[in-house]
Amino acid sequence: MNTPTDLPDLHSTLRDNGFAFVDADAMRNALDAISLDDWPAFAASWNDLGDDTYLAARGRHRRRRHAVFAAAADGTIRRQPHQPHYQSLTYNRLQGDIERWFAPVEPAITDSRSLQRVLAFCRESFGPLSPDARNWHIEVHQFRIEARADEAGEPTPEGVHRDGVDYVLVLLVDRVNIERGTTTIHAPDGRELGQFTLTHAFDAALVDDHRVFHGVTAVVPKDPLQPAYRDVLVVTFKAA
Repeated sequence: MNTPTDLPDLHSTLRDNGFAFVDADAMRNALDAISLDDWPAFAASWNDLGDDTYLAARGRHRRRRHAVFAAAADGTIRRQPHQPHYQSLTYNRLQGDIERWFAPVEPAITDSRSLQRVLAFCRESFGPLSPDARNWHIEVHQFRIEARADEAGEPTPEGVHRDGVDYVLVLLVDRVNIERGTTTIHAPDGRELGQFTLTHAFDAALVDDHRVFHGVTAVVPKDPLQPAYRDVLVVTFKAA
């Protein structure tokens, strides 16, 4: 599958298709990753996520942290007081209509050059698609999906879905000892429009949440005797 190679190409792909898959090399260029000297510490922070107790109650395993930001018309992006993540049942059949409180993203991570650059990239990518949007409500999720010998890991346990926002970025941070985990994009009538497996750090999927649905297939360990997990950063933008 052809992937965008620069920001204008990305805008065109998102505008035409409602989604884009961007490979690691293109994302590194877009983020100027060579300048992100704190990326190793940023990626290592996924080793210290809190349990997703809402899923654990259903016998499923996921770790995460969460933070909320606001982007103003003057270009500033500021962290907001810690607050719950909420989706209606319309968008999350598994955990909708619940205020879900997760461990907050650590200040060192929200202030990191790596995350700040990712947020700026999202604004650069999504802003031209919604020129009337002046302010944005932004949510940041650190996810670790664990796979076990006796239980596959489920990146999207709610199935193929929309998030109830305007735009979504899914950025792979790490992938250790797992197989599968293919991102699929679907039209509202269920037709599959594309698929792509985030395999290398910086591989990414960007989605226009109004136009398409997305999901990720379960992950399983390659070696059932070793730890197996998939680390992703998910950023959502919603006009405020």
